[in-house]
Amino acid sequence: MPKEEVVGTISSKYKIVLPIILLLAIVSGIYIFMQSGKDKDSITLYGNVDIRQISLAFNGNERIASMLVEEGDVVKKDQVLAMLDMEKLTLQIDKVKAQIEVQENVVLRLKNGSRPEEISQQLARLNAARAEEEYARQQLQRVETVFQNSSGRSVSQQDKDDAQAKVKVASAQTRDAQEAYQLAKIGPRAEDIAEAQSQLKTLKAELAMQEYLLSQSQLKAPADAVVRSRLVEPGDMASPQRAVYLLAVNDTKWIRAYIQEAQLGKVYPGMEVNVIIDSYPDRPIPGQVGFISSVAEFTPKTVQTEELRTSLLYEIRVYVKDQDNVLRLGMPATVMIHNVGKGKV
Repeated sequence: MPKEEVVGTISSKYKIVLPIILLLAIVSGIYIFMQSGKDKDSITLYGNVDIRQISLAFNGNERIASMLVEEGDVVKKDQVLAMLDMEKLTLQIDKVKAQIEVQENVVLRLKNGSRPEEISQQLARLNAARAEEEYARQQLQRVETVFQNSSGRSVSQQDKDDAQAKVKVASAQTRDAQEAYQLAKIGPRAEDIAEAQSQLKTLKAELAMQEYLLSQSQLKAPADAVVRSRLVEPGDMASPQRAVYLLAVNDTKWIRAYIQEAQLGKVYPGMEVNVIIDSYPDRPIPGQVGFISSVAEFTPKTVQTEELRTSLLYEIRVYVKDQDNVLRLGMPATVMIHNVGKGKV
């Protein structure tokens, strides 16, 4: 091929390639510029999923009769999860109820006072005592008359003393019957009624306490949750210090992450963010900045950052609504905060 043709061919190729190279360079520059601007307007944080947990225990000390749910079960609020053996307490409640019934009758009897028949009975005893006293006095009078007329020959001094003693006894019996009759008419004292009422009140308080303990024999879920751990089995002894179930409350989840001091002024509570997990990298979960710590601390070892672990950071919590329930406790997550240069500072 002649030299002139070769030069012409190379020249024509340059005319085609050079515009392409220039176009690629311009596009690359624009992309780099946009990425640079994008990085300045966004913050990437790394943290872990956290959820609220409930350590659920019985309020009493008794042997566990049954466990009704297993790990992984979804439970609803007020659902019964476990029960205690309460046969002994049930018998005690029956006993106290019987004592209350007896004491109520005592209080009612005292309030109503003596019955007419009881008052009539006391009056009859009083009349009998008076009659006995009258007879004893008559006997004494006869003995004294004979003693005086016979100068002690027909009736001895001993007979006279016996007759006088009988009068005194009969007089005392009459006074006793008189007082009993008056008490029957007046009725019980106010202090006796108050004492009986206090005893009744004590028994009712004891019954209320035992019924409360009976209600505590059922362990109920305080909220909708998922059973994370089942820590005891039927036959074990329960106590307020020993957890029975560990529940995970799924209605509130958040990402615990850490932010550098230089970035702290770019975020604020209520800021919208996206949360990404490794299982679903293409399905960001919307979230919102909630808590920002006011105290610096060293980065925990569980947090993966691009900076040195020994640097001081601030804790930040990003609350999310995990409607699909894909977030698990301790799961690593990435928090993407965009448009940090706009809005509230």
